[in-house]
Amino acid sequence: MSIVTTLKNKNKKTLFTTPSHNGNTCIMHKFYQWYKNDISEVDAFEPVEALNSAEKYAASIYNTKSTHFLTNGSTSGVIASVLTCCTQNDKLLIWNKSHKCHKNAGILAGANIIEYEQEYNNDWGIYEPITAEQVEKLLKLHKPKAIIITSPTYEGIAADIKTISQICKENNTKLIADEAHGALYPFSNKLPQSAIEYADYTVQSLHKTAGGINPTALLHCNSDLSPSKALELINTTSPSYPMLATIEANIKYLNSQKAKDTIDRLINKIISIKEQLNNLEFYGDDPTKILIKKSGISGSELSEKLYSKYNIEDERSNEKSVLLLTGIGTTEKMLNRLLKLKNL
Repeated sequence: MSIVTTLKNKNKKTLFTTPSHNGNTCIMHKFYQWYKNDISEVDAFEPVEALNSAEKYAASIYNTKSTHFLTNGSTSGVIASVLTCCTQNDKLLIWNKSHKCHKNAGILAGANIIEYEQEYNNDWGIYEPITAEQVEKLLKLHKPKAIIITSPTYEGIAADIKTISQICKENNTKLIADEAHGALYPFSNKLPQSAIEYADYTVQSLHKTAGGINPTALLHCNSDLSPSKALELINTTSPSYPMLATIEANIKYLNSQKAKDTIDRLINKIISIKEQLNNLEFYGDDPTKILIKKSGISGSELSEKLYSKYNIEDERSNEKSVLLLTGIGTTEKMLNRLLKLKNL
C-alpha cells in the first residue's frame, strides 16, 4: 500500500490526538500551492533574508533574544541547545524517562550524561515533573553544565519553572526546557507559565497543540550563547520554505486576538464539559490535556471503550488513565461528543 493510499484511507474517528489541527484548521490557506512555493535558496527570491526577518519578528512576539524556526521537530531544537551548552565530557543532566532526543543530544555533544528520576504517580500511571527541590539537590551533587527538564509532561503537568530557573542561575547551570507540549502557553493566562521567560533555551512543537503541520517547531533562546552555529551543524542547507512559511503564519495567528479568543473558548468549553462529566476523574495543570480515568476499569479498557463504542481515539493510555489531547483545531462539535461519556 502506498503512502497516498494510506492517507486516503485514514479512519473517521473523532481524533483527540496530535497534530492538533485535526485536518480542520488551515492557518496558511495557500497550502495547496506547496509545490509552486517550493523554491531553492536563490538570489531572485532572497529567502534567507526573509527567514531572518521572520525570526526576528517572532523573537519580538515571544520577547526572546532569538527565536529559530525548526522544520525537523523539537528534536532538532533540543539537540542544538545541548550542542551549544556542552562540549566533550561536560556533565548533562537528563530525565531517565525523557524523550530519546535528550540522550541523543548528549551523545552527539560527547557529554557525560547523568540520568535523574522523577516521581511516579501510581494513581494515574504517569510521571510527575521534576521539582525545584530535586533540581537543587542534583545541581549541588553533580555540578552539571546543563540540565534538560520536560515541562509540561506529556499529560500536561507543569514544573515550577521560575524557581528552577533561579536555582540554575545560582549554580551556573544552563536550563534547557523541553516545552514541546506547551506551545500555546505564551498566549493564554489560563494555561501554565511558559518557560520562555525563564529558561536559557525553550523548545516548543507547534504541531502538537498550536495548529502547526508536522513537524514544525520553535527554539527560543534567552542565553548569551546563540544556538545558530549548532543549528547549522544539524540542519539541511536546503530547507523547506513552504514549511518555514507555515511557521511564520502560525506564529502570527497565535499572536492575534482571534487565536487568543479561540484558545480561551476551547479552555472554557473543556472546563464546562468536565463539570458535566462527574462520572469521570480528571487530573493535570493544563486544561487542553484531558487526562481521565474511571473507577472500576483500567485505562486500557477505557481506551478500548472510547474507540469501539464512542468512536473516540485518544492520544495515549496506560493501565490507569487515558489522555485526550486538544488544541487549536479542536472544534466545539468534537468536544460536545465527549458529553456522551455521561453514560459510560
